[in-house]
Amino acid sequence: MSRRIIPQGVAGGLFSLAAFGSYATHDALVKFLGGAYPVFQIIFFGSLFGFPWLFLLMYRQGSFSLRPRHPWWVASRTIASLITGVTVFYAFTRLPLAEVYAIIFATPLVITAMSIPILGETVGWRRWSAIAAGLIGVLIVLRPGVSPLTLAHLAALAAVFSGGFVSITLRKIGHDERNTVLMFYPLLINFSAMALILPMVWVPMTPGHLAINAGMAGLGFLAMVCLYAAYRRAPVSVVAPMQYSQILWASLYGAMFFGEIPSLRVAFGAGIIILSGGFVLWRESRG
Repeated sequence: MSRRIIPQGVAGGLFSLAAFGSYATHDALVKFLGGAYPVFQIIFFGSLFGFPWLFLLMYRQGSFSLRPRHPWWVASRTIASLITGVTVFYAFTRLPLAEVYAIIFATPLVITAMSIPILGETVGWRRWSAIAAGLIGVLIVLRPGVSPLTLAHLAALAAVFSGGFVSITLRKIGHDERNTVLMFYPLLINFSAMALILPMVWVPMTPGHLAINAGMAGLGFLAMVCLYAAYRRAPVSVVAPMQYSQILWASLYGAMFFGEIPSLRVAFGAGIIILSGGFVLWRESRG
């Protein structure tokens, strides 16, 4: 009997779908816990339970060295990771899942703009047009001047820019910086910063909710492993657009567990952002 082998490109696409599905499930759990606990407490335990997975990865790779080759870039990326974690977790606990994702999907557009000063890349008029269209999509979702802009909306926007910086620094130093280094320091600063704040916001946590926090850490690790596997098997032009599948998970989880039905306005704005981001990724894949 002949053995059927899945083509590498298809396997990469499936791994990326699994990765972003895991991230979406992780975010839904953040929203669930956010109904009972402060964001700082959720991040603290998520970081705490993340360390065993990181050490397991280091053991499998046979290296426990955590000395960065680009200390200043690693430090700035670590601070941006802290900002991203706090702001996006807060947004998930206060806004509908699909609405948060609609805003966050503007991140590839921000990355493209940041690539000019940080990577020295040239961005042509087509990608600038896509960025402008994506901005219109964000404005449709937010409706400034019509709907009140809450702190959660501003947090989601902040996550777009800080998350964009995290991604662009990965492009700059990721080729010669160990992935364990890039994972350890954000985990450490999240744990340490939240430990300082925790006594001021502490809410007793049930064993069941602690288990959910541990499950979140496991989902984050699973998503990371799947994403690395996807990028090893398929080009960025295949893997990156799969992120937009998260809007489907967000709509499903939001409807099933939180009674959230995305409005036509959010769906329309998200569609514009997705098309704009997809076009940017397509242009980048063509060089």
